[in-house]
Amino acid sequence: MTARGAPSAEAAKQDGDRCRRRRLRAGNLGRTGSRRYRRATEKPIAFRLQGAQPYDDRMLSWQIPNRTVSIWTVAGRIKNVAFTASPEQLATLALYRKGESDLLQRDGMWFLNATCEVPEAPLNTGPVDFLGVDLGIVNIATTSDGEIMAGRELNRTRLRERGLRAKLQRKNTPSAKRRLKKRRRKEARRARDINHKIAKHVVAEAERTGRGIALEDLTGIRERVRLRKPQRATHSSWAFHQLGAFIAYKARRAGVPVVHVDPAYTSRTCAECGHVDKANRVSQAWFACRNCGFVDHADRNSSRNIRDRARELWRRGAQSTAPASPRTPSEWGWTQTQLHTQ
Repeated sequence: MTARGAPSAEAAKQDGDRCRRRRLRAGNLGRTGSRRYRRATEKPIAFRLQGAQPYDDRMLSWQIPNRTVSIWTVAGRIKNVAFTASPEQLATLALYRKGESDLLQRDGMWFLNATCEVPEAPLNTGPVDFLGVDLGIVNIATTSDGEIMAGRELNRTRLRERGLRAKLQRKNTPSAKRRLKKRRRKEARRARDINHKIAKHVVAEAERTGRGIALEDLTGIRERVRLRKPQRATHSSWAFHQLGAFIAYKARRAGVPVVHVDPAYTSRTCAECGHVDKANRVSQAWFACRNCGFVDHADRNSSRNIRDRARELWRRGAQSTAPASPRTPSEWGWTQTQLHTQ
């Protein structure tokens, strides 16, 4: 698809002006002379050239079996525009697509974000137990079942990308700038892909066994933790909130309850006898209780403590903390398809 598939900036500005005049006449922007009215009339309307363009079913039609779309543009209707999507996305489009689709351009490629209203499963109000999940940097997620999702590959990639960015920034040549622009979102895409896969696996396991999911409430951890300079970049790039959000919205869709617990001392508490001691954490990887002699992987011990706390909170009447309203594009029920360049 070529750039003529999107409306021109001038046409978009004219549409915005017409919309503003209608709102002014209807009194939706305050009384004449009010501060809100002046701000609406004095500030010129501007549109980003790369901004998303919304389409409804009158202007954009999907031919999902043929993997093509027909789009109405300022240059007329363009038919048989091919798009690519995974089999899972195609099934979601065929069953649940509804309402607006957004056309956007990113890094020279065209994408369509289709709104899909996927029904949620009824919440499991009587989970048999909880699956504790400990989030970390060395190991992205560790479950109370003993499964460890290591972050070695992702951390190695981040370190390599960070070194390459620094090298290209020092060069500051036109070719270095082009390469920086090309790679600017590569690390974030890889981290998001890994978090999606981990979240999908954790939720599927909890749903299969009839359990809920227990997560740590890590709000404000970046402000609480003091780190040496070499550790700051690694800690700042830790996408724990994104992983927690992915688990929460996937769990809500599957009807799996999610409980967030206080993470205080989960890494120092023995999951067998409950003894709390800083010396219990003998290293980053291992836990050895000074009271009963229990030895386990440190992250697995923490995940068991998280599970026990969630179990107790649920017994006391705590409610699922899976989000009632989506907050990120991945939670809006969007299915993103890429248009083929022709």
